[in-house]
Amino acid sequence: MSLYKKHASFLLRNLLHHATCEPASNAAFETHARRYVTTAGDPVAFGQRHVTKGIGRLTEAVMTKGEGSYIHFHDGRRLLDFTCGIAVTNLGHCHTKVSKAAADQCMELVHCQCSISFHNPTIHLIEKLIPVMPDPTLDSFYFWNSGSEAVEGAVKMARTITGRQNIICMQGGYHGRTYGAMAVTRSKTSYSEGFFPLMATLFVSQPGTFSTSFPFWHQLGVAPDTPEEELVRSALYQLDLVLKQQTSPRDTAAIIIEPVLGEGGYVPAPSAFLKGLRDVCDAYGILLIIDEVQSGFGRTGKMFNVEYSGIRPDIMVMAKGLANGFPLSCIVSRKELTDKLKPGSMGGTYAGNAVSCAAAVAVMDVFREENILDNVNARSEELFGALKNLRTCPEVGGNIVDVRGQGLMVGVEFASPSCPAQDPVLNRSAPEGLASRVAKRCMEKGMLILTTSVYEVIRFIPPLNVTAEDLKKGCEVFAEAVKEVIREA
Repeated sequence: MSLYKKHASFLLRNLLHHATCEPASNAAFETHARRYVTTAGDPVAFGQRHVTKGIGRLTEAVMTKGEGSYIHFHDGRRLLDFTCGIAVTNLGHCHTKVSKAAADQCMELVHCQCSISFHNPTIHLIEKLIPVMPDPTLDSFYFWNSGSEAVEGAVKMARTITGRQNIICMQGGYHGRTYGAMAVTRSKTSYSEGFFPLMATLFVSQPGTFSTSFPFWHQLGVAPDTPEEELVRSALYQLDLVLKQQTSPRDTAAIIIEPVLGEGGYVPAPSAFLKGLRDVCDAYGILLIIDEVQSGFGRTGKMFNVEYSGIRPDIMVMAKGLANGFPLSCIVSRKELTDKLKPGSMGGTYAGNAVSCAAAVAVMDVFREENILDNVNARSEELFGALKNLRTCPEVGGNIVDVRGQGLMVGVEFASPSCPAQDPVLNRSAPEGLASRVAKRCMEKGMLILTTSVYEVIRFIPPLNVTAEDLKKGCEVFAEAVKEVIREA
């Protein structure tokens, strides 16, 4: 008997026992119990019935085990995982050193509320993080649970520190789905549809958020091969207009940006653009918030993507790969700024959980001991090579319009027959919905991979320690899926 059926049988016996104690309600109890058992015997049906509809899923299945670059489902499938839980299990599923560190911590101290005292894992984690910060001025840390919380904390800090109200975010940016984070998210309307008013418009007299263009050819309505200098110049000009027409610099607390757009299509920000933002912030006393939730912790070939530009964040937020699957996020800034916060203004019941922090300490050790960044850069070269070869393949026929990204954060964009007429990649002869169809075919062939953005984009997010063999296998599965879908269409 399966675990699910044993559990269902137990529930039925338990519910019927209670029913016999209340004869008048016996029939109702028995009816309810049998309906519950029917769904519990099928875990997918049970989940579909009792998990809120507001959560979308890539596959209607139950994941039962993860090991390295592979995941297992209740129906016996074993899939190569090129999603990493959306860039979370960056060292692979259940890395032995990380999992052991968490298990050991569970036997010492599980919960220590951050407003009561320090705990050792927090202290040790800060010791590990300080040497790898992208700028030596980043020396004041606060740990939370999720990326959305870290973003909201960063916005809260920026407003308090500057005494200003408004926040400028990027078109195409993604920062989370809680209310404050949703207000600075501009990647898809599906995240905020039906939830207005957001932070920006809650009250007419209250502070708001404003968006500006990211230097991405889609957003600016120009060709994919437009020179980077022109993209940067146009985007910085749009920012200048925002500061002149929508939010005065004296009212603007911060500019927030992902150095690589995630849900916006896996688009790296040119170094010149980030340097331009730094100059604007310095000129007007605006704080620059760098969101490294997805691009941080080695995902793009450096510990933090912002290192490519060399700019200094005023506030940086981290999460996802920080603890390899254990819930943990972090806000880091300069002590001279965070000293302006009042004690008690930051906090949270589970903020900086001891078990998660212990796991993160182990993550930092693994990066050093296993030369993770070296592997990222070696595998990145192989991945880009395979994808660029696929793009020029006659069987693909021009249906791949862009291959972009950095490190092992790589996007492949397909042509679309239904994008707006002014979009430069409009192709009336291209198959409809290529990205989702290719992702589905990859799953059928034994690999999990995700789409992203409002464009036809598939994103590669393999483990940072993926082997050359598994990367080659994934590229082969992807190439076969692309060719088959195009041929069938």
